[in-house]
Amino acid sequence: MKFFIDTANLAQIKEAHELGILDGVTTNPSLMAKEGIKGQEAIFNHYRAICDLVDGDISAEVVSTDFEGIIEEGKKLAAIHPNIIVKVPMIKDGVKAIKWFTDNGIATNCTLVFSAGQAILCAKAGAKYVSPFIGRVDDSGWDGVQLVQQIANIYAVQGFKTQVLAASIRNANHIIRCAEAGADVCTCPLDSILALLKHPLTDIGLAKFLEDAKKL
Repeated sequence: MKFFIDTANLAQIKEAHELGILDGVTTNPSLMAKEGIKGQEAIFNHYRAICDLVDGDISAEVVSTDFEGIIEEGKKLAAIHPNIIVKVPMIKDGVKAIKWFTDNGIATNCTLVFSAGQAILCAKAGAKYVSPFIGRVDDSGWDGVQLVQQIANIYAVQGFKTQVLAASIRNANHIIRCAEAGADVCTCPLDSILALLKHPLTDIGLAKFLEDAKKL
């Protein structure tokens, strides 16, 4: 399973990259706004900075919701760097745009996916990634990880090449369960990635080793 970090914060991206386990980055307009990045030029320059830090797929999201607008915006994003993946919302014109991008050699990530039916449409249109939002599914009273497993099973049965990118990760347990469920990728906040390092028995064992080492 690949690890992506879900942020537009360059310091967090660098920290995750220095762990040696980072495969890519996902962003969205909300994450850009959180970093105070506004205007097309500033946003595009920020994507270039991310691409300089991480040699992997970098999802850059369109804000248009009509077919022509998505295509125009997506072409500009894809031109920033070869590693840019155009992130497209799960709407009717979004699916149409994903098919157009696929036919024209531009890789896509279909975002805001909340059902297996939507995931099937993503795959049929040729998306490289499908992003089920498991945390938000959990918030609605359903099991987000179960959705990841359902999509992964359908893709395996049908031979779809689209990769399941588990998004809206809330904690380390989400990451572990998504790995069990067959996710190809997890995109996570830095805190969730770092939480995988932690276990009380590790802390106790290390303290014991260090205590014994002083006796040598």
